Amino acid sequence: MAEDRFTEEMTIYQALQVHPKAKDVLMKYGMTCFGCPGALSETLAEAAMVHGQSKDKLLEELNALFEE
Repeated sequence: MAEDRFTEEMTIYQALQVHPKAKDVLMKYGMTCFGCPGALSETLAEAAMVHGQSKDKLLEELNALFEE
């Protein structure tokens, strides 16, 4: 995937393809079901809501990976 940033419409699966450290950030926010069928269809915004997390903070931390 040629994305250079994470978006709320991106699925968990897509996010894992964007940056190698995305998995670490997702795990920090309680999103650990990488092998679930839901990872293919659940967006980052939906996952944040389901896990009681701030979508904006999640995206901010994910996008900060590009600044490392």
